[in-house]
Amino acid sequence: MAENNHGMPRRIGLYPGTFDPVTNGHLDVIARAARLLDKLVVGVAINTGKGPMFTLDERVAMVKAEIDAIADKNGMEIEVVPFEGLLIHYARHVGASMIVRGLRAVSDFDYEFQMAGMNYRMAPDVETVFLMASETHQFIASRLVKEVAILGGDITSFVPARTYDAVMQRVRK
Repeated sequence: MAENNHGMPRRIGLYPGTFDPVTNGHLDVIARAARLLDKLVVGVAINTGKGPMFTLDERVAMVKAEIDAIADKNGMEIEVVPFEGLLIHYARHVGASMIVRGLRAVSDFDYEFQMAGMNYRMAPDVETVFLMASETHQFIASRLVKEVAILGGDITSFVPARTYDAVMQRVRK
């Protein structure tokens, strides 16, 4: 196992999601998780069942475009990669000892609680860590961002500028 600068095993975390599109809420969780880890792997789920607005390659590129400043600020590595299959298998594949999940509201908790329990049963050595969304991002969901954009609403405060441009270009098509 690789070590960090302090001679300790590297703390590698996995933050999975669909990121369709990446929001300011996602970036908030990434920035906060980055402070806790030596390396963060952002796993962009294929998840075709949700009928994504953007292709997998587009979603990976959007996240990559936004994370450089976060990695530089924290002096750590953030990798953005596509994945499919069982989350716990992918966590093991990337050497993660921690799965990072963001919680926005009580409605997220029930699903996340069940998933954390299942993941723990399959891999008790991989912890699930929940980061509460900051108060300015608690209501932001990719699904709602897309819906607001399609209906002609202003999404500038919900997504980074590059993502805004991509969403608006897609909505106009």
